[in-house]
Amino acid sequence: MTQEQKPINWSEAKDGTSVIQFDSYLTPYADRLRQRHQRVLDKKKEIIAKEGSMEKFSRGWLYYGFNRDDKGITYREWLPGAKAVFLTGDFNGWNRDSHPCKRNEFGVWEIFLPNKEDGSPAIPHKTKVKVSVVTASVEKSDRVPAWIKVCWQEHKKPYLDSVYWDPPQPYQWKNKRPPMPKDLRIYESHVGMSSSEPKVSTYWEFAHNVLPMIKELGYNAVQLMGIMEHAYYASFGYQVTNFFAISSRFGTPEELKELIDIAHGLGIVVLLDLIHSHASKNVADGLNQLDGTDHLYFHEGGRGYHPLWDSRLFNYGHWEVLRFLISNARWYLEEYHFDGFRYDGITSMMYTHHGMSYTFTRGYDEYFDSSLVDEDALLYLTLCNDMIHEMGDFVSIAEDVSGMACLCRPVKEGGYGFDYRLAMGIPDKWITLMKESKDEEWNMADITWTLVNRRYMEATIAYSESHDQSLVGDKTLAFWLMDAEMYTHMSVMSPDSPVISRGMALHKIIRLITCALGGEGYLNFMGNEFGHPEWVDFPREGNNDSYHYARRRWDLMKDPMLRYRFLWAFDRAMNHLEDTFKWLPSAQAYILLKHESDKVISFERGGLFWAFNFHPTQSYADYAFGVSRPGKYKIVLDSDNSEFGGYGRITKYTEYFTQPIACHDKPQRIMIYIPNRTALVFALDE
Repeated sequence: MTQEQKPINWSEAKDGTSVIQFDSYLTPYADRLRQRHQRVLDKKKEIIAKEGSMEKFSRGWLYYGFNRDDKGITYREWLPGAKAVFLTGDFNGWNRDSHPCKRNEFGVWEIFLPNKEDGSPAIPHKTKVKVSVVTASVEKSDRVPAWIKVCWQEHKKPYLDSVYWDPPQPYQWKNKRPPMPKDLRIYESHVGMSSSEPKVSTYWEFAHNVLPMIKELGYNAVQLMGIMEHAYYASFGYQVTNFFAISSRFGTPEELKELIDIAHGLGIVVLLDLIHSHASKNVADGLNQLDGTDHLYFHEGGRGYHPLWDSRLFNYGHWEVLRFLISNARWYLEEYHFDGFRYDGITSMMYTHHGMSYTFTRGYDEYFDSSLVDEDALLYLTLCNDMIHEMGDFVSIAEDVSGMACLCRPVKEGGYGFDYRLAMGIPDKWITLMKESKDEEWNMADITWTLVNRRYMEATIAYSESHDQSLVGDKTLAFWLMDAEMYTHMSVMSPDSPVISRGMALHKIIRLITCALGGEGYLNFMGNEFGHPEWVDFPREGNNDSYHYARRRWDLMKDPMLRYRFLWAFDRAMNHLEDTFKWLPSAQAYILLKHESDKVISFERGGLFWAFNFHPTQSYADYAFGVSRPGKYKIVLDSDNSEFGGYGRITKYTEYFTQPIACHDKPQRIMIYIPNRTALVFALDE
């Protein structure tokens, strides 16, 4: 064999192609992988050469916006299209001419405000301030600074006001960050709708009322949605106006810091739902047309608009946009002590078609075709992930429907640096089954394939439903299963109902099999664990600004006369079982059995044996299952247990002994009674 004919050892490659060791289908794209990897290296070198270090570049807030030292306050803003810029606000009686800024060669406007004679700052803490911009058309308008840290929205006012925030006593952190769990169990949450009352809840209320419940349920991570400031509450936080400001409708920056501090004290890491895929098109309080042009932070013309989201799209190829977004990510890690991010909507970022009306059926060509891929956006994501992981033990999760190859591999291998991707196909599968099939038609092979079909060596966060399925216009699993009788038959005093019985049973086993098979992490949306009976609908014109559906009915879960508490108890038991046996970070399960007519599935994972009976009516006595290890097995979780609202058809302390008889390609056989619509988890009694 000649030198040229020797097979390449991809694991030793240093040029961004070592990802091929995990996926041989990437081999034809080795050159594209090299090009992308080299582009990342070149951009980092350029940043270091021009800015001094990646760290300095990614702390742009120390240069832009308002910064105070012992002599005074310096304000800077990048506005290359502006003809003149003035600083105004409460501090100068809103005089639009008294405080002009000076422009440098890069289009950055600057002004220094010395301290007052008594040594106090020229701009008092918690006072309103704006930048008055004269555009090319000689129009002057008051705008919200891009790097502002706090915005306020007065009652019924349609836009946000920017506020100078410089508290005399900075928040004092009490707790260290907990170690990043290897088995992420994420409680996806929204602070504003976290109260039982029809109102906007607060950071303080969430910290003191909801975090203890999250801890009790056994989740080790909380993901906060709607934190980045947005003028329109009903956007669920996805129309961000002010990227460095946190939503003031929930409280102050110090109160959010206290929330995160308390979470850390409980051993819970806190993730931010990071919105860098688009921005609000608001002019009055957003980035749009900040210097009078449509292409300051965004692409010019049609490329800069997302027609479905009605929002602006960033130009990730621009130097100052890179600085702004990478600094924004670092800001939340350093200033607020967030522990990582769930990156929203990156499919829209990575592709020029934004995933709109696109089916992703062409295979790997779609991931490397530069006419389809926004290479600048991919570069930004890779640089940002690289920075995050250089900073410390932080985590990044990608929301992507395209299955982009290499997304969740380290940058040094040629990947794009995410730690996990969301398994977005799993909830779609469950909803499709609810809508289109009878229980007896559910295909066991199809279900298991959906749950285990993920990229090799790229970690996944599994979920049966998230906030997406909870929004008005869609249905949660509980609603699909039980909405016909949820308002009439959830009382324990009600006679047994086939609808409720079916719904309770399937709700439990769907969540368990998703957590057991679907990935290396697990996610649940706030309230769905107890089968929340209503959708999410924020106050808006279409519902007369009602908060009735913008809340979580914890009172129902806590009522001993209602069945919701059984689902909550099962979710708690499932999480605590995972915390004990750690199946999420273990190797992907091997499916032992998927019997179509019996509707039975079995597998082993995390040292546990799992058996699921999806059959609507048929229970099985002495059903034969194969297991790897001989010995005595005990049930560690039974979805039919009465404490979970089941029928209690299995004695909790029953012991099961293996026989040295081959079964399902395993050397041992175990005979089990498994009722219909029941999941059983067994551990070897060692």
